[in-house]
Amino acid sequence: MPSLSTYFSKYTNEKLIIDELSSILGLQIFDDRYVMDAACEKYSISRDKMEQAIYRKASVFNHFTFERERYTAYLKLALAEFLSRQDCIFNGYISFLIPPEITHVIKILVSDSKKYRIRQALVEKISEEEAKRIIIKSDLSVIDWVDFLYQSDAFSSSLHDIILAPYRILSFDGFELIKKIMNDESSQVTSVSEQAVKDMEIAAKIEIAMLENGHKVGINVNNNQVLLLVNPDSFNFIQLTNKLSLVAFSVEGVEDVQINKGEGCQFTIFRDKKFELPPKVLLVDDERDFVQTLSERLMVRNFGPYAVYDGQQALEFIKHEKPDVMVIDLRMPGMNGLEVLRQVKKTNPNIEVIILSGHGTLKSERASMELGAFSFLHKPADLEKLSKTIKAAYDKIASEKRCD
Repeated sequence: MPSLSTYFSKYTNEKLIIDELSSILGLQIFDDRYVMDAACEKYSISRDKMEQAIYRKASVFNHFTFERERYTAYLKLALAEFLSRQDCIFNGYISFLIPPEITHVIKILVSDSKKYRIRQALVEKISEEEAKRIIIKSDLSVIDWVDFLYQSDAFSSSLHDIILAPYRILSFDGFELIKKIMNDESSQVTSVSEQAVKDMEIAAKIEIAMLENGHKVGINVNNNQVLLLVNPDSFNFIQLTNKLSLVAFSVEGVEDVQINKGEGCQFTIFRDKKFELPPKVLLVDDERDFVQTLSERLMVRNFGPYAVYDGQQALEFIKHEKPDVMVIDLRMPGMNGLEVLRQVKKTNPNIEVIILSGHGTLKSERASMELGAFSFLHKPADLEKLSKTIKAAYDKIASEKRCD
């Protein structure tokens, strides 16, 4: 018997309809939470970090760390194990991870106009203004998720087998339509569709192996045959082919590997040497030319920098992002470096802070260290010394994490 995957827009009677589908069709429900828990337990992943990767817009540091790709691959791997079962409903963001080649899973989108959804929210005792805010936030989140996965619109008909309004399902016609499609010959479990589940699992394992070795490439798997797509401008293509082939063949089940240059392919080859996640470094300095030049030079040294230009921007930034190390100029217009340091240590004590100063005194250095700075360095910053100090701060964080 085929399974269903469902995504419900906010305020579309999700729980009522899901429970009815489960009861009428005899299907077991697996939602985001269930599959995430399975992935986190099996692969020793942080639940908080996985939720951030899936539900929130990608971090500004993601093009260095590829954390979102990594957590998504682990979620795909966990989901693939459930897809080998039958008689299931896969509900939530996980529904978008199921490739169209898995034809025994019928993909359903339940949505309606904003006007209808606000009306439903009012029934649930939510104010109109609050409902509008929640609906916009929810829609933007799923739009960002699907754009990340496919560069496509989450509400596009191309991603779903059925698109229904909630009232249509609840009128019973919808349930009958779903039952009819489930009984159709094209929706039944076939060897081809079962192989597509295995291919999905292999692709997820290859992606994890690639990311762990510092490579981000396009991955297509068809009947255990692997096609990898790399940027046409990739340096030393033959050497790269050998390296990527070794990584792909390390995954069980891979029978053949081909590597092509993809036209317009934006996939990145991250590192040739042993890959380690770069420290995420937030630079805080009002001298834009200086901080932009410093950012470029740190990138060459395997750091992941991002720059903001005053203290208030820095404090707003760390409400949503979590750099490992901050490099803060002591003297800035408005909020100075000492006050930024004070606020950072108050709200995010695990972030290590390096203070830079062109006019530093022994008194300001002492004050910085008393407030919890990792180090106090003088401008113009010696790049080698600054790099070593950032690395030492990052190593301290890593050491403390290992001891926890």
